[in-house]
Amino acid sequence: MLYIGSHTSIAGGLENAAIEADSLGASAFGMFTKNQRQWATRPITEEQSTRFKEMLASLGFTKEQVLPHGSYLINLGNPDGLKRRQSLDAFIDELSRVGQLGLDKLNFHPGAHVNMLDRTGSLKLVSEALDEALQETEGVMPIIETTAGQGSTLGSSFEEIEMLLNLSRYPERLGVCIDTCHIFAAGYDIRGEEAFAKTFELFDRVVGFANLRGMHLNDAKIKLGSRLDRHESLGKGEIGLDPFIRIVQDERFMNIPLILETIDSTLWKEEIALLKASSQKTMQ
Repeated sequence: MLYIGSHTSIAGGLENAAIEADSLGASAFGMFTKNQRQWATRPITEEQSTRFKEMLASLGFTKEQVLPHGSYLINLGNPDGLKRRQSLDAFIDELSRVGQLGLDKLNFHPGAHVNMLDRTGSLKLVSEALDEALQETEGVMPIIETTAGQGSTLGSSFEEIEMLLNLSRYPERLGVCIDTCHIFAAGYDIRGEEAFAKTFELFDRVVGFANLRGMHLNDAKIKLGSRLDRHESLGKGEIGLDPFIRIVQDERFMNIPLILETIDSTLWKEEIALLKASSQKTMQ
């Protein structure tokens, strides 16, 4: 099945994310479970949880079609002990919130070493934090998102993603999300049939498609290898439309949420419809 949608809003109620996704003709959606710009948040009430679950069921969405996103404030690789503890506590809370909603994935950015530690040392801190979070929770899989490599951020290479999986005591409880803009910014070309095949063969060899649990589909404002995180609407950036059509026609990307985070939300319905229609056609 093709699960395609966009990151929708929880403004006015958590269930509104599902309502917006349905209005866009989506078969998947991403969402936050709280205001991602704030550390503190009110707990999810039983009433809110029930309302969300009932709305999901009434609209025909299952947990396999939803990819919640963690707060951008969280940095599990921060060498500062107090700040890392704050991030880890917030991460554990977000895993719990996802579970309360009957969902089973939490996408997150692995973090940054903030120029206080080498990359390997910071990746070890992320892995230790993930292990602690997994010990404290159950039923929700942390999904490590590939990054653009901007500043001191971790996770911009497939090898660093592999390292996080290998360092964990619970690799079977972790998954990976590919962001197309991010990998392009990190230097992985997916333009053209040959480049597309080469990049995803490399991903399979290093990380493994068995670990892929979701994708963010974004064109890029920036050049290949720029290491800047600048999203663009599909077909309007440096990546172009063809790679996204290839993705929705490729069985390796079926049955996982493919989530648009493109910059113009007024185009989401059109982009979703285009990708749905393209999935039924043969690439020229």
